[in-house]
Amino acid sequence: MKSVGKIAGVEIGRVLDSTLLGETMQGWFPDFNRDAVKPHESWLCPTHYDPESGHFAMPVHSWLVRVGRYNVLIDTCLGNDKTRPSLVEGHMLDTRYCQRMAELGVTTNDIDYVLCTHLHVDYVGWNTRLENGRWVPTFPDARYVFSRTEYEAAKKDASNPCSKPWFKHVFEDSIHPVVEAGMACLVDGVHELVDHLTLRPAPGHSPGHLRIELRSQGAIGVFTGDMLHSPIQVPLWEWSTRVCWDKHMAAASRRELLEFCASENALLLPGHFQAPHVGRIKRAGGTFAIDFGW
Repeated sequence: MKSVGKIAGVEIGRVLDSTLLGETMQGWFPDFNRDAVKPHESWLCPTHYDPESGHFAMPVHSWLVRVGRYNVLIDTCLGNDKTRPSLVEGHMLDTRYCQRMAELGVTTNDIDYVLCTHLHVDYVGWNTRLENGRWVPTFPDARYVFSRTEYEAAKKDASNPCSKPWFKHVFEDSIHPVVEAGMACLVDGVHELVDHLTLRPAPGHSPGHLRIELRSQGAIGVFTGDMLHSPIQVPLWEWSTRVCWDKHMAAASRRELLEFCASENALLLPGHFQAPHVGRIKRAGGTFAIDFGW
């Protein structure tokens, strides 16, 4: 596998699906305060924030991990051919996701495990692909691992007529077909998966959100899903997004994550950061800061 980095002897690749360009910090973070952001513009701009428009881009990517003889895919982005009329940037996409994976030396048939930190629209799309008018699992030899709490919440939202339409669409085209095919494994609490990987509850952004810890030869990395959407949430960790299920719980989980990363020198691997996509957390004046890179 062609990797973009390593944690000790474990190779890690990144598979880009697409990039969400339409959000502003003002709209995304209910607690947005321009004066609070200004001291951080020297390191945020221009890569992670445009101070004039307020826009920040969110790449949508998967992490590909080679653990021993296993290929593990973490989160599956937006997917192609999915009906998402209320999410323009995710509607009826036609991206080169599978080709980009193949360029790393791994095909859809080579994936052994698919791990979803949570089951939101931009994290499950490539769970399935359209084949002869039916949604079928994209990774035919993989075991898909979901939080049971997250699955039950997604199922409930899909059946609730008051939910936004995409909850039903996402469940029907990207979650249920995997379960129906008998390829899903629902886990509870802290779950050890093969060597080196631990799935740990980190609720708040969604009811059953997980963070995924990789440990190898004393080194640690944490795949964080949507615990953070922007690097501004490192120093301003109290800021949760407008789409968080429980904003206070999300902030508490984020604070615990940042404390863990700072204490253990763990590499932070989020789902939406711009290049270099990863970083190390350190304590800084009563809050936290990030050093970007591997």
